[in-house]
Amino acid sequence: MPDLFDPLSIRDLEIPNRLAVSPMCQYSCEPDGLPTEWHRVHLGSRAVGGAGIVMTEATAVTPRGRITPHDLGIWSDEHASGLEPTTQFIREQGGVPAIQLAHAGHKASKTQPWEGNAPIAPEDGGWEVLSPSPDAYPPFDGGRPAMTKATQDDIQDVVEAYRAAAERSLAAGFDIAEVHAAHGYLLHEFLSPVTNRREDEYGGSFENRSRIVREVVDAVRDVWPDEKPVFVRISGTDWLEDRESWDIAQSVRLGEDLADRGVDLIDVSSGGLHPEQNVPGGPNFQVPLAQAVSEGADIAAGAVGGITEPKQADAVIRNGRADLVLVGREFLRDPYFGLRAADALTNDAASRWPVQYRRGVR
Repeated sequence: MPDLFDPLSIRDLEIPNRLAVSPMCQYSCEPDGLPTEWHRVHLGSRAVGGAGIVMTEATAVTPRGRITPHDLGIWSDEHASGLEPTTQFIREQGGVPAIQLAHAGHKASKTQPWEGNAPIAPEDGGWEVLSPSPDAYPPFDGGRPAMTKATQDDIQDVVEAYRAAAERSLAAGFDIAEVHAAHGYLLHEFLSPVTNRREDEYGGSFENRSRIVREVVDAVRDVWPDEKPVFVRISGTDWLEDRESWDIAQSVRLGEDLADRGVDLIDVSSGGLHPEQNVPGGPNFQVPLAQAVSEGADIAAGAVGGITEPKQADAVIRNGRADLVLVGREFLRDPYFGLRAADALTNDAASRWPVQYRRGVR
């Protein structure tokens, strides 16, 4: 079996190792969604730190799709131009730049987490948020945002926004596009019967609830070059076992559908949909979900969640439980986690360090 530092080839792209920076929102843009020096340094330092893939935070395909007014966006050419220096720097360090394309759905129009994560009313600088079924979600702690049920025209506008965002992402220099269909954001809201109570062709059956995801993937794959990969992040389960909800069996079925549509890897997270979720947590707690999707749908999978140690990450790959390990919080604590992992796991660790830093390698 391969190990954490074996290359991963997907289509014509060779990823130097199987360690990726998981997308993590920074909530640090100006209200126009343009990247700042924070993003360039934050993402660039993880490339210096040895990650094979460095992925942006959830990047909104429309202004309405932001979680907060301070989220990163990709809805204009100016956003793409602003991200070019970052993708160039990541590539210069040997990493692969990736972007996560997202729409926050009814979890949008909120304050930054350190400001309370509270809904912002339209009259206070927020906006009406889009939802499959506005009555399906309980009020947030700070109240309920102004919600609009998505019309079929709204849905098609979202699909086209993903298409345009993918084109701009390509122009910005990204090599991987990931569609965000997890964590209770818009596409996940359509997938789960907990939040999708529609009675039209986008609600009810699995086929209908997953329709928007297939349409978005088709739109992205249509403009993304054949030689470059497309990933999709899903929540493997809602962790709501006491009701009809999204579960691992449906995730496997979706993985099969997406594999047939040109998706190359399913990035398997979980939860995020509903405050009553019962998430077990702990080391590797989502790895079984990734393994189930990979084996059941016969598609490459990425594992994320509770992975904090080099040997632990390496074991996920060596034991064939996933093809890629995505690390979040540990990369926040240590931007050079990839180099530290190389020190712990390889015999040529020094050669993996940037030449500027090698005098610090013992």
